[in-house]
Order: sequence, then C-alpha cells, then structure tokens
Amino acid sequence: MVFAKAPTPGRVKTRLVPALGECAAAELHRQLAERTLFTAVSAGLGPVELWCTPETDDAFFATCASKYGISLCAQGEGDLGIRMARALEHALAGGSAGILVGSDCPVLTAQYLREAAAGLAAGNDAVFGPAEDGGYVLIGLGRKSSAQLFENIAWGTATVMRETRARLAQLDWRWSELATLWDVDRTEDLLRLRRLRGECSAHGPNSP
Repeated sequence: MVFAKAPTPGRVKTRLVPALGECAAAELHRQLAERTLFTAVSAGLGPVELWCTPETDDAFFATCASKYGISLCAQGEGDLGIRMARALEHALAGGSAGILVGSDCPVLTAQYLREAAAGLAAGNDAVFGPAEDGGYVLIGLGRKSSAQLFENIAWGTATVMRETRARLAQLDWRWSELATLWDVDRTEDLLRLRRLRGECSAHGPNSP
C-alpha cells in the first residue's frame, strides 16, 4: 500500500514551497509518488493499492491506476495514525499481511520491500523501516492491527519511531527493523535528492 496526497499546488510538500515554489513542489510530489508506485509494483509481492487523500477522483490518481495497474482507496478522515490503521486493517481483513509506505522516499527499493515481507513471513508481528528524521518510511503488520499502536503519536516529529517502539513493547509484539532510509521533507533534503539523481544519471537509465 502506498499513501499519497493529490498533487495540488500549495497543499503538498509545503515545507519545500519556499525553496521550490508551489507548482514545482507539487511536481516533485508527483514524481516521488510515481517512483514509489513503480517500486512497489516491481517488488512483486502482490496487489498494490494507492491510498489517496482527500479523495480518489483526482486525475493524477486515475493516471496512476491505469499506468501501474493498481487499485485506488480513499484514506478517509482522521489524523495520520487513524488513516494508516484503516489501510492496514483493510489488508489484514483480507487474510494477508499489510505493508504500507509513504510516497516521498527516493531510495526505497523493491528489495527493501521484499525484506519487509520476509520479516513478516519469519513470524514478526510488525516490521518497520526507520527514517533518519525520527519517523518511519515503512510499516508492515502481520497480525490484527491495534489502534493503540497509532494513538497519541506526535506525527511529523523526531519522536515517532521512539514512541512507536515503546508502544510495541507495551503490546508485547515482536518486531524487526530494516535499514534506516531518508525521505524528502525538508529543504536540506533537496540537495541530497539532486545528488542522488545525478548519480543515477551517471550510471545510466537502469540505475536504481
């Protein structure tokens, strides 16, 4: 599952607007979301769902559904924790583990997603991909979701992963963590992204 917002100028990547402008920030969001969908499909782990906000009727979402052969779901109301819990519960209700990623991690790979699936197959209740900023870029659940895992978390802060670890311990869940990655949220991430794209271009079109 991939979480994404409609790429409306002025409403996505707002912390990057001072550096890029509203339209360029929205275009960056489109590019990152499409790269994430391509990666998720390439992992070959099963059907891919794009969980959209505010609704599924944006033209960008329709294009993604057609281009990548994915299904669209609405994130619905509530804070980030409520919306993530809803998406994961939907996957678990179908009898399979659920893996959810955001749409702004440019170094996410198909192998990373496969490692997450392997962690759940090994018997872990949950698997996480920590982010350098203190949050996480991936969460996978292999058992029934617990609302407690997502309640009263300071989303968007440097304490998210630390709070989540404490919550997992309280629930007595077994979990594993993958390598720490970075996402594009802050102005300082833009230079890093440009360097990454330059390296990929230097190695040719088939570079990761």
